[in-house]
Amino acid sequence: MTRRGLILFAALGIAWGIPYLFIKVAVSELDPAMVVLGRSALAALLLMPLAFFRREVWQVVRRWKPMAAYTIVEIILPWYFLSSAEQKLPSSTAGLLLATVPLAGVAIAFIMGRPERLTRLNWLGITLGMLGVAALVGLDIAGSDLIAVAEMAVVVVGYALGPAILARWMSDLPGVGVVAVSLAATAVVYVPFVLFTGAWPTTWPSTSVILSIVVLAVVCSALAFLLMVALIGEIGPVKATAITYVNPAVAILAGVLILGERITVWTIVGFTLVLLGSYLVTRKRQEPVAAEGPEEACAEQELQPEQRQDQQARRQA
Repeated sequence: MTRRGLILFAALGIAWGIPYLFIKVAVSELDPAMVVLGRSALAALLLMPLAFFRREVWQVVRRWKPMAAYTIVEIILPWYFLSSAEQKLPSSTAGLLLATVPLAGVAIAFIMGRPERLTRLNWLGITLGMLGVAALVGLDIAGSDLIAVAEMAVVVVGYALGPAILARWMSDLPGVGVVAVSLAATAVVYVPFVLFTGAWPTTWPSTSVILSIVVLAVVCSALAFLLMVALIGEIGPVKATAITYVNPAVAILAGVLILGERITVWTIVGFTLVLLGSYLVTRKRQEPVAAEGPEEACAEQELQPEQRQDQQARRQA
């Protein structure tokens, strides 16, 4: 990996590892719906001009049906339930549970009629991943926040289903346009929701909460997506998927060092089993089953035309 690749990899690992920390800070004063509105609106304001400049908005809007489905399962629902779950769960636990997205991707592929051929290592990965989740939920959380765990399950399924929708119905659409339009649509949906449910804050939030929303929008959403595009262009899509295994570690360190969250033996056991399981499940696959989130999924779609050209060149050779 080049020096530029290492810098991009480290930057993206941080950008996608710290959202859980800042969500935890934001929901201490704001309703989860307000957190989603603030994050999506500001990120859309940053990315929409770029999407318009690249003339990507209209071609995305024309595919509005799968685009609406993608936006709902990848952003509208997951971001709300993630913020709601972090009102009860440590940010480090939330980040670690999201490392199970590749496991959910296997089930999504089966349901959508595109089951993968699983090797023994893949099945071992599924088993280890499930044991890791069991260690976290049953022994680390001790079953005290089952509602929050159910909310995280919605997030995991959404993050696994979103890339599947992209791959089947929108693989030819540009990534920046998809993310920008989906963020803008999310903000539009949440405006009336916030106003009519009383989620709008009655007092001005603290400086730390405002900064958390800004970081979530600018760094963890808009900038992170652009970093992912640059990283894939630098080191390729296969090596770039390794970022999935860095994010949970960053989330745990941030939660422990900054928020003073506890780390138990079962946290370490769950961390090891979940990441090892996710690695084995995705091993020897030509395509990742699911990405970490909307930005990563769309970044991979952005480079698909180039990948197809490379494949055609290899076949001709």
